[in-house]
Amino acid sequence: MLLGIAYFPPVSYFALIAKGMTLCDQGVEPSIVYIEACENYQKQSWRNRCRIYAADGPAYLNFPIVHEGTHELPITKIKVDYSTPWLLKTKRAIISAYESSAYFDYYKDELFSILDSKPETLFELDLKIIKFFLSKTGISSDLRFTEEYVPPISGGGNTSDEHLPGQGAKRSETEVFPTAGEMYGEDYREVLHPKRPNTVLKDLGLEKPYFQVFARKYGFVANLSILDLLFNEGPESILYLK
Repeated sequence: MLLGIAYFPPVSYFALIAKGMTLCDQGVEPSIVYIEACENYQKQSWRNRCRIYAADGPAYLNFPIVHEGTHELPITKIKVDYSTPWLLKTKRAIISAYESSAYFDYYKDELFSILDSKPETLFELDLKIIKFFLSKTGISSDLRFTEEYVPPISGGGNTSDEHLPGQGAKRSETEVFPTAGEMYGEDYREVLHPKRPNTVLKDLGLEKPYFQVFARKYGFVANLSILDLLFNEGPESILYLK
């Protein structure tokens, strides 16, 4: 399976990772997941934004990046911009949204310590967050990283042989290259996107509600950040995801 890096990823992101986790005689066999490490930064994606359930309804949180040759740099080289107070605003927004949830106090200190450590790059920050939630939800996964960029060919991605800016020249019509699916398994890089609805949870049979703090006011909202599931369901999150 191939996923893009993401910031406090949506529930569907972790449901996909959990899908490949199986029980065996030796215990749990982890899912094998490749994280795209060779693409260039893309705006308005989950790479530096997430969606939570705030007191006045669903809301987006994001963080700024340092715009220095962004479109010519691989995602692993994109630096986080700490010159603005986004970090403080983010923590305040999370506290406001989830301080009354059942498991907020169990996880907040360790989670905020990741943010307070101020990882230099977007990739490092997102990866630490992903690993934190894998651990707390109980998902066993063997995370690997791509070593070359292969354009998406389905799921809303780029269907031509043109690379995105900075990701190489156009492929020759006479050359034959393996697809991302052939190299890494199912490609969900462009399926999970804030601007495009998807059927991942439906396809996995996970279109079901769980407790949300503000559901009585606005109703249940599906596929929010994994923050929402963990703070509300705690150790039971794995039962929702798997």
